[in-house]
Order: sequence, then C-alpha cells, then structure tokens
Amino acid sequence: VRLVESGGDSVQAGGSLRLSCAASGFPSDDYAIAWFRQGPGKEREALSVLVTDDGDTVTSDSMKGRFTISGDIAQNTVYLQMNNLRPEETAVYYCAESDGPLLSFTESEYTYWGQGTGVTVDS
Repeated sequence: VRLVESGGDSVQAGGSLRLSCAASGFPSDDYAIAWFRQGPGKEREALSVLVTDDGDTVTSDSMKGRFTISGDIAQNTVYLQMNNLRPEETAVYYCAESDGPLLSFTESEYTYWGQGTGVTVDS
C-alpha cells in the first residue's frame, strides 16, 4: 500500500491550494481516505474524510466552507481543495487510509500514511 501526497507550496494568506493523494496497492475497493495536518509544535488534527463505496464525505467544522475533499476513485486519487488559507494553517499535510469505509477522525482507525506535503501560508 502506498500513499503519495503532492501539491504543497508556499502561498499568501487568503490564497488557495489543491492537495492530491495518490493511492495504490489497496486490498479492497472500499476504504476511506482522510486528510490530516500537523503544524509546528501542534498535535496532528483531522481535516476531512472520503469513503470510496458511496463517495460520502465529512469535514471538520472548523474547515467547513473553506476546505473541500473530493475523489477520482477510478484514478485512486483524493484531493483537498483549501481556500482562504491562514498563516496558522502552515503545516505538513498528510493523507491516510482506513481499511474500512469509515467516516472517522480518529487517527488509530488509519493504517497507512503518506509522507506528507508541506504547506506554508505567509502573512
């Protein structure tokens, strides 16, 4: 199983980025992909989750209206569109896979993790 994130960059506050998570090698067609982030000196936090069996999604309340998760299941790729970024959202952004189609923000539910992609938001 392999997850590879891309799309991280440096942007000005108020800017937008779209992150990608390319997945491969999963033993099942039904799984969940979640986006997390970890800023400097902060704990890792969950942002948004997509399940592949029905395309259902959930996004953290603090990101609703600014962050949108979507997927191209045929290409095994999940995206995170981030708008109106804030300096405090500077972090490494990770995608992770859960073996089952769970809409969960619990880290322990996720078995496989990517290496992360860095996002810097300048004020």
